[in-house]
Amino acid sequence: MEKDRILAKWLNNDLSPDELAEFEASPDFEKYQRIIKYTENLEVDDLDEDTLLSNILSQKKSAPKTVPLYRKWMFQAAAILVLALGITFMFKFFVTQTQTANFGEKTTFSLPDNSVVVLNSGSEINYKKWNWDNNRRLELKGEAYFRVAKGKRFEVQTNLGKVTVLGTQFDVKARKNRFDVVCYEGRVKVNYQNAQVLLIHGESVIFENGKQLNTRVNSSQPEWMNNQICFYRENIKSLLDEVRRQYNITIELNSKNTTSLFTGKLPANNLDIALHIISTTYNLETKKISKNKIIFDEK
Repeated sequence: MEKDRILAKWLNNDLSPDELAEFEASPDFEKYQRIIKYTENLEVDDLDEDTLLSNILSQKKSAPKTVPLYRKWMFQAAAILVLALGITFMFKFFVTQTQTANFGEKTTFSLPDNSVVVLNSGSEINYKKWNWDNNRRLELKGEAYFRVAKGKRFEVQTNLGKVTVLGTQFDVKARKNRFDVVCYEGRVKVNYQNAQVLLIHGESVIFENGKQLNTRVNSSQPEWMNNQICFYRENIKSLLDEVRRQYNITIELNSKNTTSLFTGKLPANNLDIALHIISTTYNLETKKISKNKIIFDEK
């Protein structure tokens, strides 16, 4: 991962000035410094060779003994190895783990309790492995689908609200000022500002600009996992943002009609059809400037 590469370069003093400045500004930099400072203060005691020689000479009946110089080196090497393993363990379990899905991609991974997470395009999750079974908590930026293994409380924290469950399947999306949660199995508790909502199988809640909207769903999992982008009462700007993420393209909109709400589905694996639906719905003209740039103009 990128974080591991930057850390390795820092340990080897290979970072460029710009990379070093960015690394020192990261939230984990102080923790890394403490670890290095601690390791620098660890030393392997040197052998007291004078005392050892005196003891050997004082034993008249004992045969002369030789202490190989390589043994001292072996002790030091062993200590360094143990220390390196300890640092690796600390990085692996104490440092925040990050999983991402770039634009145009989806990422599936398992948490330490074998809970499964599928990240939608343009999303990120951060969590720590240490003491996971007793503190199942992660931070989400974007959208993800969860199949949570049964166990203690499981929390998904976003910048807009929090979702709490014990063991269930659900989808969470936090984009800009809109917070969507859908429960596909079991029950989930949703906290948004001062509101708290309990959802059961087939129920969904949407919070946007302080307003709450409860809906129902008939599917068994999110449509985006089957290459369908589903929208419910979303404006064209939000719609185009999602198309950008799914197809990893640039879209420019030249239209005054940005408040009309769209409910429906767009394919996530056929850009031409998706563009045709958008242009027909909003009476726009589509221009393909390049493979990765689209312009919508008013007709």
